[in-house]
Amino acid sequence: MIPFTVIYEDNHLIVVNKASGVLVQPDKNGDPALEQLIKQYIKEKYSKPGEVFLGVVHRLDRPVSGLVIFAKTSKALVRMNELFKQRDIEKVYWAVVGTMPAEPEGKLVHWITRSEKSNLSKAHKTEVKGSLRAELQYKLIQRSDRYSLLEVHLMTGRHHQIRAQLSAIGCPIVGDLKYGFARSSPDGSIFLHSRYTKFIHPVQKEEIILEAPMPELWRKYGMG
Repeated sequence: MIPFTVIYEDNHLIVVNKASGVLVQPDKNGDPALEQLIKQYIKEKYSKPGEVFLGVVHRLDRPVSGLVIFAKTSKALVRMNELFKQRDIEKVYWAVVGTMPAEPEGKLVHWITRSEKSNLSKAHKTEVKGSLRAELQYKLIQRSDRYSLLEVHLMTGRHHQIRAQLSAIGCPIVGDLKYGFARSSPDGSIFLHSRYTKFIHPVQKEEIILEAPMPELWRKYGMG
């Protein structure tokens, strides 16, 4: 199975829907990464000789699915990096949790610390040494007998932010053993999906709005 589908592509950008379980960039283990796979896709599609330029604009955790943006030119990469730095890109995630939050919608504010050794973040109720403020807004959009689907708007971009903050309020994401969910999912994914993004195109200056369809496995959990 090809671990991505192209959602949007032009001369400057390529945006794909990443399957869970795929690294965005290569690591020391040498597993195939999305960056390499998309370079190969571009090389073959356009019969490009030599090395293909591809800029990684942002990342998704390996077990997370959904939209990932790459730049096909250095100009687009610089401008997209600036959009992210200025928080001028709207990013919306969907998350399935086993325990519904106390309120159907709300804003979470925590202070995040990160352990490099364990690759784990912790959300604290108050500021602690070395922590970074983390904010998100969530809204309940669907319920089944056992699970709840939340729409999450990120207001800051911290390491494992959604996973850590939802876990901190007693609502770990389905399949996310690292952050307190009791069981793994059948395919090893966690039920967190980069669903929607909106930004101004870095070159053409037009508004781009993109969505990635819900993972098919979620339907077996009563979502959709």
